[in-house]
Amino acid sequence: MSAKEEFIEIFQEQIHREGAQALLDYLSNKSDFFTAPASARYHGSYAGGLCEHSLNVYHCLKDYLARERVTDLYGLEYSQESIALVALLHDVCKIGCYKPSTRNVKGEDGKWTQVPTFTYEDPLPYGHGEKSVYVVNGFLRLTREEAMAIRWHMGFSGPEDARTVGQAFQKYPLAFALATADMEASYFLENEENP
Repeated sequence: MSAKEEFIEIFQEQIHREGAQALLDYLSNKSDFFTAPASARYHGSYAGGLCEHSLNVYHCLKDYLARERVTDLYGLEYSQESIALVALLHDVCKIGCYKPSTRNVKGEDGKWTQVPTFTYEDPLPYGHGEKSVYVVNGFLRLTREEAMAIRWHMGFSGPEDARTVGQAFQKYPLAFALATADMEASYFLENEENP
């Protein structure tokens, strides 16, 4: 099963809110979501990387929230729909932002060669997490906690004041869980040094 097929299967099995089908149609037919990279030079920096990254975050988030200490000790339980929504859609802000390009790289032989890459140009500079919330809310209604999770999924690696991030994590535990899953996917599963 391809990453696109897996994404669509999970989306259709888990997300049933009004507007969900219109959002899936947008992702499938009116955007580059399934062909876009997740980044220009880091994790998922290849065609289709955004979809694969979203799936990795989904699986990491499901695993994190299934741990006994999370559910028993902290009393956190979220619907499968909420988990799918925030994980699969946290980076829709990247739609339409990456353009194929090349860059020069010096090889071990000392010679420069052109290699494919992507450049980043945001046609709607609305922020990162907040743009994803904006796009998703254009199709379906997120709960406040889902919106906060997507908004703050960059955690402490974003440019925001650390106190604000901490307050969001304390008030909306799903935001902390999603940020943790995003980092796990980005730095461990998708790290080129950890095949």
